[in-house]
Order: sequence, then C-alpha cells, then structure tokens
Amino acid sequence: MYQNAAVLAGFALLFSAVSGGVARSWLSGPIVFTAAGFVLGSDLLGVVDLEVSAEGLRLLAEGALAMVLFTEAANADFDLLRQHLGIPGRLLLVGLPLTITLGFVVAAILFPSLAVLEAALVAAMLAPTDAALGKPVVTNSAIPIVVRQSLNVESGLNDGICVPVILILLDLAVGTQVSGFSLAHMIVVVAEEIGLGLLVGVATTGAATMLLRVATRKDWTSYDWFLVPAPAAAVTCFALAQFIGGSGFIACFVGGLLVSWLAPAGKHELLRGAEGIGETLAMITWVAFGAIISTLIERRLTVPVILYSILSLTLIRMLPVFLCLAGTRVRTASERLFIGWFGPRGLASIVFGIIVANAHLPEGDTITAVVAATVLLSVVAHGATANLFVAALKKCLRSATESADSKSGP
Repeated sequence: MYQNAAVLAGFALLFSAVSGGVARSWLSGPIVFTAAGFVLGSDLLGVVDLEVSAEGLRLLAEGALAMVLFTEAANADFDLLRQHLGIPGRLLLVGLPLTITLGFVVAAILFPSLAVLEAALVAAMLAPTDAALGKPVVTNSAIPIVVRQSLNVESGLNDGICVPVILILLDLAVGTQVSGFSLAHMIVVVAEEIGLGLLVGVATTGAATMLLRVATRKDWTSYDWFLVPAPAAAVTCFALAQFIGGSGFIACFVGGLLVSWLAPAGKHELLRGAEGIGETLAMITWVAFGAIISTLIERRLTVPVILYSILSLTLIRMLPVFLCLAGTRVRTASERLFIGWFGPRGLASIVFGIIVANAHLPEGDTITAVVAATVLLSVVAHGATANLFVAALKKCLRSATESADSKSGP
C-alpha cells in the first residue's frame, strides 16, 4: 500500500510540474496517466500493484466524474448558456437517440452473437460523452462560445439521461423484470432518475449557497475551510441522489449550474478545491484503467471490436450530430464536424461498463472488450487531436469570416 501511495504521489508531483507543457503538446493528461498505469502496472514494471476491483474502479470514476460535472457546470456562463440552450437541446433530444439507434444497428451487424438487448446496451453505454476528457476543449477560449457551451451541457447531461435507459435494458437482458414490468414502469424509472436528480441538485446546492451566504455575512467562516464547501456540495448531490434512486450525475451538473447562477462572483476561487480533487481522482482512475486494460481486452481484441471502436467515435457519433445541428447557430460544417468529433468516451462509459459486467450477461466479455477498447482509443485519439483540431477550426472560422467580409465589402 505504501509503495503504491509513494509511486502515485511522486508521479502526481512530477506531472504537476510539467502539466502546462503537456497541455500545449499533442499529449493529454489521460494519455499520460493511462500509459503510466500500463507501464508501472503488473504487466510491465510491476512497480504499482493497484489490485483495483471493478467496484473500486467504478467508485473512482464516479467520484471523478461527479467533481468534473459540478465544477464545469459551475464555471459556465449562465447568461450565455440560456442564449444557446437550443443547440445542446438538439444534441440531447435528437442527436443522442440517433446515436444510440445507429450504434445498435452497427453492433447488431458486427456482433451477430449479441442478443438484441446486449447490442442495445453496447450502444447506450458508449453514447454518453465525457466531460473530463473534453475539458481541454470546452475551456479553450479559441473555440466559439456556442460550441464550448454546447459540448459542456451535452456532456454534463447525456450520461445522466442514459442511466435509466441502461438500467431498463439491463433489467430486461438479465430477466429480472418484475411482475407488471411495462411502459408505465419504464416511465417511472426514467422520471425517478432524471426528476430526483434535478430535485436533489437544486435543493442541495440551493441550501448550501444560502447557508454560505448567511455564514459569510455573520463572519462564521474560516479561511482554512474555504475550499471545502464546493467538493462537499458535489459529493452530497451525487451520493444523496444515488441513495434515493435518482441520477447523481444529473444532480451534480444541475447543482453546478445553480452555483453559476446564484454565486457568479468569486466562484472560481471557491471551486478550486473541487477542481483539484476532481483532477486527482481522474488521474488515479486513468492510472488504474491503464493498469488493467490488458486484462480487459486480452484475447478479445478482435477485428469487429476494433472496427466498432473506430465507428463509435466517428460515424456513429458524428453523423447524428451533423444532422441534428442543421439549421442552428452552428452554421459552418467545420463547427458541426468539430462538435461531432469531440464527443470523447471515458469515465461514464467505464462506470456503465462495470455495472453491466457485474450482471454476467452471456456475451459480457465481448461487451467489456468493446467498451474498454473504445475508451482507450478515445483517450488517445481525442487527447492527441485536441490542440491540432482547435487550431484547424480557428483557421477555418477566420477564413470564413474574411470571405464573408470581402463579399459584403464595397
């Protein structure tokens, strides 16, 4: 245990010293962390023996995702967000169902051994995008604000929306449907997950914000505890929502949006603690993922698995996004393609993959391999292309602006 702690802490210290340079290169934090887990793990050097159980990896991923969702939503510009709600609305209400449908069709074709419900599960597990992996893009001021806000809201809500879908499909797949399982029951599950998540996010963060205002006004607060409220609120939102049957992911994102609205002044300093914890949990999650990745895909990395991973990040994601954004403020094809490409798969898919793996479905090994391979490919592909594609989009938009100015000139 102490050896693991020393290696991980030393690695975190080393990375913190070069994180700025890594962010400006073709590398990314998740690429470095995953590679470190693979190299330091038992398969190669054996310096770190994490022995992380599936449930342990799930808790790490959930914790990291909860912190990232809360802080990214809280850092959003609420006024600008209200002006551009139509675009993430299309991504969630039109693009997401189309992505799941297309993913199901491709899975059914490439994996004929999968049952219908298992193919649907693969599609639903890999439909949500990852706020943590997408952070370098949504925080880059070179990207138009409408694109950044759309990606941020989409990644913040689509995993919570997919939770009830996956739970219903999983219930049906393992044959645990209760007596009277019907459309009405499905509606109740969806309403509980989304509705309770919304309720917990609003109630918890609203109460916390009012409490902090009163405490600050009466000078009850302490500087030493200044960074605690934000991560505490994020954990409370997530854990309470999960405990009562709602979506903790939705609770965290909605809670963060409420912070953005109620406490716009000074929120960045307040969120530093949650951001640091989120980064640390994400680092440990990716190191653990890298350490066990060979076990997840060993002897299962077939041509159909590789092909589905590639299609999941390209055709299955990009075509629905391109189509659903037609006629919106995202006018240029380059912007639509950019939004379509930057739909990375990561922490949410890991969490869903573990939930499904624990159900021991007949083709569970194949499903696990597809999810693991897609997440690994996403970590590398999206991390390596972030800065390159941001520069390309900036150049395309500049050219389009210059062309429009020349046509409207004298």
